[in-house]
Amino acid sequence: MTVITGRTALITGGASGIGLLMGEILLSKGLKRLIVWDMSEQNIASAAKRLGPRAEFHRIDVTDTAAVVAMAARNEEAGPPVDILINNAGIVVGRHFAEHSHADIDRTMQVNTTAIMHLTLTLLPGLVRRGSGHVVNIASAAGLVSNPGMSVYCASKWAVIGWSDSLRLEMEAKKNGVRVTTVLPYYIDTGMFDGVKSPVIPILQAEPTARKIVRAIERNRIFLRMPAIVNILPLVRGILPARMFDVIVGRFFGIYESMSEFKGRST
Repeated sequence: MTVITGRTALITGGASGIGLLMGEILLSKGLKRLIVWDMSEQNIASAAKRLGPRAEFHRIDVTDTAAVVAMAARNEEAGPPVDILINNAGIVVGRHFAEHSHADIDRTMQVNTTAIMHLTLTLLPGLVRRGSGHVVNIASAAGLVSNPGMSVYCASKWAVIGWSDSLRLEMEAKKNGVRVTTVLPYYIDTGMFDGVKSPVIPILQAEPTARKIVRAIERNRIFLRMPAIVNILPLVRGILPARMFDVIVGRFFGIYESMSEFKGRST
């Protein structure tokens, strides 16, 4: 099991949504030091009041690799070093691919995918040297199923899943004590996916989702898929012809129309 009491955690995108909730839960379980990275000054100010003095906040754009490396190094030097890294920051552009700009594509892939890799690469030597640690990558069920209206988001999360589990296998082969958990949630009611329609599968509520992620960290889960029906997606996709899969997932479950009225966050 991964012990939380007395440890240090870094959460990206941790000043709102499930990032903020996970921070609260970790602190309630005895976390010694919580480091929160976020882009929003308003969210940081609000979260600072809510989380209290055991949390420290840094406004940073995770797509600025030089800034990420420098900030991670300062956090490590200030100590105690990071034991639990939760790569949570993410964005979505809720439009058909033809309506994307080139900047939309680059920004989505950078925030959701490459930034995670750069930050993990920066902190990984310390985790390996200390012989313990946990890397938690918040992917998405969108990394298991194609979906009109979020093609680049799907691509970014497919990449995260492949990279994250490859990292797990490498760490296990080296037996260096570093754990990796990949989280694949369905839509979560945090504002990021406002306007999404889901007539069959219920949209996840933020607090229980955050609690399940923290429990998965404690239990060293390899994958956490939510809700439970997401667990069968790889099997169903593998055994059904593509057109039949489209009918079941797209028409019956309504997934392919779920983004048709997407609004997202107002800011």
